[in-house]
Amino acid sequence: MQIQPASSLRGTVLLPGDKSISHRYAVLAAMAEGSTTIRNFSNSQDCQSTLDCLQQIGVDIHRREREVEIQSQGWTEFQQPTRTLDAGNSGTTIRFLSALLCGSSFASTIQGDSSLNRRPMQRIIIPLTRMGASISAHKDEYPPLHISGASLQGIHYRLPLASAQVKSCLLLAGLMARGQTVVEETTPTRNHTELALPFFNASPKHENGGIAIEGPVSLKPVQMEIPGDFSAAAFFILAALLLPDSEIHLAGVGVNPSRTALLALLEQAGVRLEQTNTRLSNGEPVCDLTVRHSRQLLDRFPAQIQGEWIPNLIDEIPVLAVLGTRLKRGLAIRQAEELRKKESDRIHSTVLNLRNIGIRVEEFPDGFAIPPGQQIGGGRVQSLGDHRIAMAFSVAGLIGLGPVEIDDPACVSVSFPGFFEVLQSLVVKS
Repeated sequence: MQIQPASSLRGTVLLPGDKSISHRYAVLAAMAEGSTTIRNFSNSQDCQSTLDCLQQIGVDIHRREREVEIQSQGWTEFQQPTRTLDAGNSGTTIRFLSALLCGSSFASTIQGDSSLNRRPMQRIIIPLTRMGASISAHKDEYPPLHISGASLQGIHYRLPLASAQVKSCLLLAGLMARGQTVVEETTPTRNHTELALPFFNASPKHENGGIAIEGPVSLKPVQMEIPGDFSAAAFFILAALLLPDSEIHLAGVGVNPSRTALLALLEQAGVRLEQTNTRLSNGEPVCDLTVRHSRQLLDRFPAQIQGEWIPNLIDEIPVLAVLGTRLKRGLAIRQAEELRKKESDRIHSTVLNLRNIGIRVEEFPDGFAIPPGQQIGGGRVQSLGDHRIAMAFSVAGLIGLGPVEIDDPACVSVSFPGFFEVLQSLVVKS
């Protein structure tokens, strides 16, 4: 896939349903007794992996375009799968399903593709084992995970590293456990699970220094609608801000503050996106966004991002690196070692591909630094099977001097099938 330089972007973007929220609603619906309908469900491969795994443990699922109906007899009635569960490329799937399997009455195995099977799972194995589950893993750390379900007991657990997936995994297990489960965060992460739980008849509380859930809980089915995915919106937002004469509209975007650190950074730089039709959807803030080219962005955007910004900006860092090539002061990302444990080592993938398109960059164990005064020249991008790398460097192709070639465009289907078609529909060619 070759992305040519563009003069501007104009048009309307229909975003896929938020991937993170789709995973959570699907799993909670499977744990509830009855029929749940979820509208604007993500069409990503990752979320399909979650649905496929839920079907394998006895949940009845019907999908109609962007709507999913999930019929379940509740988490106490999950059935032993007849084969190894396949989480595909989805770290969220393997972490969330592991919680459900740990609280069930049978033994099972879950794994992913070759990429996922290289991602360490100790961060869920340790606390789930403390809750009473029995989990064995390849080299004690990597999938496949062999899980013997058990009667779980609530624990108080302080997350050693910020992770919304690990937090949610433990809260899901806490719904099935006896007594109180408390998950303590050192740095706040995305809170989609906590917002969704009350709609399913659970009552998380902020106490004892963390988020507490009293189990076991009998969950109830609901009717829900998922906002547009902000992480998907970020690519279009930054491209439109960078290209002169651009104006794009994004309808129904989720703007949960635990996900929109990018908007806060843009505001610091004096950039304000027009927000209209603001509303709540099942506790999730939603609005329509209008994005126009900003001349001051390059002068005022922060030259370094680290610390508490990182957990709520983690998905956007590759495309922020592309932005960094144009910033007057350059850009340094630090304290982001979590990026090395994503679909690819995203620190290395980002640095490698910046160099592939003619950008000088220094790599650190926890991030990278891009000196100012550079220009993307074009080149071939190695996506390494990582959807966010492919999409981020598509933006590089739009703003560079020459075309950028993406070696594996199909990998974007993990989160956004049709991404390239939507992007090209907005392009006003130079």
